[in-house]
Amino acid sequence: MPPRRRVTVAAGRAAVASWKVQRDATGSPELGTAVRYTLEELSVVAPGRSVEVRVPPFGAVQCIAGTTHTRGTPPNVIETDAQTWLAVATGALSWEGAWESGTLRVSGHRADLTAYLPLA
Repeated sequence: MPPRRRVTVAAGRAAVASWKVQRDATGSPELGTAVRYTLEELSVVAPGRSVEVRVPPFGAVQCIAGTTHTRGTPPNVIETDAQTWLAVATGALSWEGAWESGTLRVSGHRADLTAYLPLA
């Protein structure tokens, strides 16, 4: 069963488009909507529960098929800020570029999203 959507596709796409125009608008309400939408898209593109992607304070999602995790901190975690996440999710910044710049905190051998990003 696909994950339940909390952000409609239309609202999510509009928020991402708005972010692309004003990338430095850290306090805009569209920023949170864009992050939540792209996290939901990732869970659709890469269903599973072996990797957790966190973008505080906006949201977190589990994705990528494999061993599941049920308690405590998962062994495969990706955490970043909203601006970096949206840049990587939209293709404005490559996964490798974000990794090298140090804006991604990644742990675990399965925590690599290069096969799933950028999101369409």
